[in-house]
Amino acid sequence: MPKATETDLAAALDRDGYAVLRGLTSPEECRALIALYDDRAAFRSRVVMARHGFGEGEYKYLAYPLPPVVETLRDGLYPRLAPIANRWAEQLRAEAKFPPTLDAYLALCHAAGQLRPTPLILKYGPGDYNCLHQDLYGELVFPLQATVLLSRPGEDFGGGEFLLVEQRPRRQSKGEVVPLAQGDAVVFPVNHRPVAGARGSYRVTMRHGVSRLRSGARYTLGIIFHDAI
Repeated sequence: MPKATETDLAAALDRDGYAVLRGLTSPEECRALIALYDDRAAFRSRVVMARHGFGEGEYKYLAYPLPPVVETLRDGLYPRLAPIANRWAEQLRAEAKFPPTLDAYLALCHAAGQLRPTPLILKYGPGDYNCLHQDLYGELVFPLQATVLLSRPGEDFGGGEFLLVEQRPRRQSKGEVVPLAQGDAVVFPVNHRPVAGARGSYRVTMRHGVSRLRSGARYTLGIIFHDAI
């Protein structure tokens, strides 16, 4: 795991709405996950974005059991993020409570009928992009997720920047490009985050996407902690 402290991680998420974890996966792990994309047995489903109006490109949801590197990342990130998720829920006066381990949280998801794994690998080619969206798959939603860049910007692909847009109440939306290197992860809100205001915290809506790829091939790993219906 990266050496960023929990305080640094929480401070970045509170301040900027996202946090970057440098070198979350090694180049070898990145290449192995890219190679896995052609292994049909590793995935439960494939989505072609254009068929659904999601953008251009495609992605595949991994099947259980997850590849060891993905399972390790998901299991390791969750307990670092759960305290932040609980604090955010309290600030937003939400009833959701998140247990300290991923196994305990997934047990809640499965009891609610959310049984299908949600980690995925996304593939983009020239001209592909991902529209702004939220990854919501059922009633139970863990409020943070992570995306790991598996390809090398400037070498494997050009363009294809990770985008975050914050929709603020009674104000214009705020957009941001998050630069990433191979193996870096960006942690960001799934749907909402609290922002400090004059009368306490208020809710802002977050969406994420990917700008148009100019050249090459771009692969990413998405780590979502709630399972799907």
